[in-house]
This record gives sequence, structure tokens and C-alpha cells, in this order.
Amino acid sequence: MGLQIRRVVTGHDDNGRAVVVIDEVAKNIVRKRPGYESAVIWSTESFPADNTDSSDGATRNVATSVPNGTVFRVVCYEPGVTPRVHRTDSLDYAIIISGEIDMELEPGAEVHLKAGDVVVQRGTVHNWIHRGSEPCVIAYVLTSAIPLSVAGKTLSSFG
Repeated sequence: MGLQIRRVVTGHDDNGRAVVVIDEVAKNIVRKRPGYESAVIWSTESFPADNTDSSDGATRNVATSVPNGTVFRVVCYEPGVTPRVHRTDSLDYAIIISGEIDMELEPGAEVHLKAGDVVVQRGTVHNWIHRGSEPCVIAYVLTSAIPLSVAGKTLSSFG
């Protein structure tokens, strides 16, 4: 594997002029299970975000999502990636950058996705199954959401 993501982050100088404050290949690559690599590109601890916060949003220790915050993450899934069935307390936007992958919701409910497709994940149970032969790269933006409740039962995050 070898996820290579260049991140360019803007900010302001002391005169309020727009400048680039970070221009680098992401250094915070994590490998949480076989066939999976990811990098947090940016995160916030609040929503709406505080653009006066000068700390590097990629250096925060974040879980899958951040309560009352946001996470921008890029993930590379290799063929045969180890499964991870999970649900998050977030509204997720996913953009398939390259490759193909299957999104499994409940058992037997799958959608095949390819480069250019987008997904809006609304607190559902899901898993990513990679049956292809080339890596699949997906960019995710996860925004905090109220835990889902259906018929009076809270569907809590897990996984």
C-alpha cells in the first residue's frame, strides 16, 4: 500500500491576507486493519468550525467521527480488505476517487460504486467490500449528527 495525499491548507498572515500555511504530503497514515490505510486531512472540534483556530486539524486524535465536529479523511481500500461493519453518529459525504467498491448495508443489500460516484451516508449500518483487483480510494467528510432514532429506539454508533 502507499497512500499519497498532498494536502494544501490555507490561512491568513498577520495582515489578514490569504496564504498557504501547509503544503505537504500527509504524514499521518494509519493502518487499522489489513487492506486499509487512511489519513485525516483535517478535523474540527466544533461545528460550525472556528477558522481563527491556527492548530493543524490533521494532528488531532480523532475517532471515526467527532461529536459536535467534523472529519475530512481519505481512505485507500485494497482488494480483500478486512470487513468492518459499523454505524457512526454522523452525516457522511463520500466521493469515490478511484477504483471500485461495494457498499453493504443490511445483509444482502449492496450497491456497487465506482470512481466519480458519491454517497450520502445517514447513520446507517454499513461495510465496504472490495472484490476488485485495484485499490479503491474514497474521500470522506463526516459531520456530527444527532444519534438516529427509529420508532422510539436509538440506533447507536458501533464498530
